[in-house]
Amino acid sequence: MLVLSTKAELVHQTEQVFRSERSAFPEPSVVRLSHYVRVPFQTRVALNRRAVFARDGHRCQYCGASAENIDHVVPRSRGGTHSWDNVVAACRRCNSRKEDHLLHETNMALRRPPRIPRERIWILAATGTVRSDWEQYLHIPEHVLAESSLSA
Repeated sequence: MLVLSTKAELVHQTEQVFRSERSAFPEPSVVRLSHYVRVPFQTRVALNRRAVFARDGHRCQYCGASAENIDHVVPRSRGGTHSWDNVVAACRRCNSRKEDHLLHETNMALRRPPRIPRERIWILAATGTVRSDWEQYLHIPEHVLAESSLSA
């Protein structure tokens, strides 16, 4: 609808075509808005297992192995919150080894501190993968794309 009303420009299309009695229209895959529309609120991705794995590249944030679990850096039993800055992807071995201890009580260290994901990672979190025709427009690092497609 936005393309037909010239509010958006067709940048990339799929092989599908929408047909009416007198016309045929390519199915848009990527569009560019002609005019910027201010978003009235900041959207955030829900904190869930898939989103944490997407943010952390499906790697344990303690040892770098393939992640299978999520871990609360400050355990909830010790006052930690279920928030982006306290949850990381972890392998089963590290998650079991850490248990409900604080990091300084173990000999473990985080490879990268947890943070709220950037907007482009939200697509990975929501879908689990990125369509190949979108990759050039999203500028998601290659290692993140490769790891997300392996786990999908």
